[in-house]
Amino acid sequence: MSRKLRVLFLCTGNSCRSQMAEGWCRRLKADVIEAYSAGVDPHGLKPLAVKAMAEAGVDISAHQSKSVADLGGVEFDYIVTVCEAAHGACPTLPGRGVVVHVGFDDPPRLAATARSEAEAMPHYRRVRDEIRSFVETLPEELTSRAAARSA
Repeated sequence: MSRKLRVLFLCTGNSCRSQMAEGWCRRLKADVIEAYSAGVDPHGLKPLAVKAMAEAGVDISAHQSKSVADLGGVEFDYIVTVCEAAHGACPTLPGRGVVVHVGFDDPPRLAATARSEAEAMPHYRRVRDEIRSFVETLPEELTSRAAARSA
């Protein structure tokens, strides 16, 4: 049996979207994917991201915001950038990792004017569900996007 694909979900702060993607991947695709997340400028896990994932039955409360350097030189098959800033600043990593961009809206930015947690949560839930839908297509979606890029 071949090894699992190593997939890094990369975002700016490793505080929300990349953490959600790692959580979903570990929950839904652990049999075929070894999931990681990191940020190009990590700045702490967002409590509302933890709450949104917990509502869906995925516990990411033990996750920590980390940089690519914190991953110890793991060689990735795919690096999935989940925000424009990370895509533009994606570092060169060891190995043959194929960079695939799949952008998602930024819940903290969308919720910036919310007057309460109740007003903020719909943004987190929507993005959480969009990320889940994407993760459900893995690994096939990654290979097709990589093939399209090289064509």
